[in-house]
Amino acid sequence: MNEHGTNNADGLTVLAIGGNLPGAYGSVISALEAASDRLAAAGLAPIRRSRWWRSAAWPDPGDPPFVNGVVLVRTSLAPFDVLGLLRAIEAEFGPREGARNSPRVLDLDLIAAGRAILNTPSLTLPHPRAAERYFVMGPLAEIAPDWRHPVLNQTASALAARATIGKDARPLEE
Repeated sequence: MNEHGTNNADGLTVLAIGGNLPGAYGSVISALEAASDRLAAAGLAPIRRSRWWRSAAWPDPGDPPFVNGVVLVRTSLAPFDVLGLLRAIEAEFGPREGARNSPRVLDLDLIAAGRAILNTPSLTLPHPRAAERYFVMGPLAEIAPDWRHPVLNQTASALAARATIGKDARPLEE
């Protein structure tokens, strides 16, 4: 892949999926399951998905708790196209209202697209804050412990051990 992200040659893309409101789905888990199905229907072929993890809302723990997971997908889409698709799917689940990190039905984040390194006004890859977030790195380490951060060159397991935000995240009971 070139520095402009125009060709996702290896096709391995890391997505974070989360939410803390049920919307029209009855429960947060049902909404996230529906969103996972929607990703697959949109052509983001899932390779592996973590369990769902629950954590206190961040930055306001007074908000409903979040449920998060990570999905590895294979796609030939360029990162900007993946981002557009993620925003369209989020919109299908309900509008994003309020400030960043406020309660919502669905939050989809593009964490990494292969080894792409991008820094544009609309997209930064890898995701600039993912390595700090246990609720992202924990689920990623669960399904791809040896995944390496394209900039930090550290594994998901190592990053999860050092993450400072959302350290209360735990897998839900199955």
